[in-house]
Order: sequence, then C-alpha cells, then structure tokens
Amino acid sequence: MLTCAALTFKGNREINEDSLDYAYEADTGFFVLADGLGGHGHGEIASGIVTDVSMKHHAASPGDLDGCFIESQARLIDEQRKNNAWDDLKTTMVCMYIREGKAKWGHIGDSRLYYFSEGKLIKHTFDHSVAQLLVSMGEIKGKDIRGHEDRNRLLRVLGVDLDIPKYETEELIELGEGDAFLLCSDGFWEWILERDMEKTLKKSETPDQWLEMMESVILKKGSGFSMDNYSAIAVFT
Repeated sequence: MLTCAALTFKGNREINEDSLDYAYEADTGFFVLADGLGGHGHGEIASGIVTDVSMKHHAASPGDLDGCFIESQARLIDEQRKNNAWDDLKTTMVCMYIREGKAKWGHIGDSRLYYFSEGKLIKHTFDHSVAQLLVSMGEIKGKDIRGHEDRNRLLRVLGVDLDIPKYETEELIELGEGDAFLLCSDGFWEWILERDMEKTLKKSETPDQWLEMMESVILKKGSGFSMDNYSAIAVFT
C-alpha cells in the first residue's frame, strides 16, 4: 500500500520555479518533479509544462517514462518556437512509476531520486552536471559536489533543441516491504547529507514525518544563506 507526501517552498527566491505532481492508489503510482532553470527565465513555466505533460502522458500510457521525457521535450521546444524564446523554458525532471511491487524511474539534470531499503540508502541518480563529471573522472569526490563551484552547471536538461533529450532511465526493480523513495530538487538535497536522510527515515512512521524532519535539517543548515527553491516527494511502499 503506497503512501506519499510532498512539499515545495521558494526559499529566499522571489519565485518558486519547482513543480511537482503525483497520482497513486493502492500499489500503483506515478510521481514527477521538475526544477526550472531560473538563469534562463520562465523556469516556473518550463517546470509546470513538463509536470503537466508527464501526468497526462502517464494517464494515457501508464509506465511509459520514455514518452514522458520525449513529449515534455517536444512541448518545450514547440513553446520556445511559438514565443521566440530560445534561451527560456529549460528544466530538469525526475519521475518514478510503481506498480505491484516493482518500480522504475528516470531523470535529467540534477533533480535526484534516492532509493532506500530497510532504512539504508541503496542508490541515487547521478547528476548531469560538470561537478558530477569531475567525480566520474576522479578529480573530486562525490561528497564535494554540494559545495563545488560548478555544481549548477548542467550538461543535460529538457528544453535544449535536440531530437532526443539525453535523459536516463533505470531498469525495473523489485521492491521489498518498507522500501522508501525521495524525489527532490537540488535546493533540497544540497542542504541535507545522505546519512541525515537515513537517520530521519529510521525515525519516521509516515512520509509526512520524514519530510518534516528533513526540512528541519535543511532550514537549520541553510539558515543565513541564500536558499534556492526546494521541493521533494517522499514515497513509502
């Protein structure tokens, strides 16, 4: 039986350019989160478009994550051409589909999905960013991404005029009882370490409690800094 909670906040910014949406019942659900690129303008429009497109595509073709990315990309490019806004309407996206004890997910950019089992982190998506590339090359360690000067330089996003967006999808996996997922924008994960995600998860009986505990950590560590928009979806299976 799936349970879910979500939050989104503008931080210290004037506009919240994150968007999220979901639909679930019993053991089936679809969850999507996007973070519009504020440096390009109209980030809130871009993220809103892809969450809306993805939800509609899911309703018509459940489980087709490729279609969510491809249709979202096509819609963004179409909107750019209609409005002569080539430098606008770019966004990250992460989405997940669960059905009958199995899950799969996909992402582009630096919005992440974290997968936990028995209270421990099993894996998370890797950012499409310059900082993540430096990790892959062995020049910095994974823990150094959060404070790296190139963390926000993204190599892949939706809204770049390519025939096929360079998103990544995970193979279908079998879930165990009590597994948990966190989908979040970079404004969320940059202020909370993975070990704190695990600590708060082990103390939480519901997704709402987990998000509340994590948000407390984020607000404490981000206090005094110019905090970005932050958003998250927590899912318990």
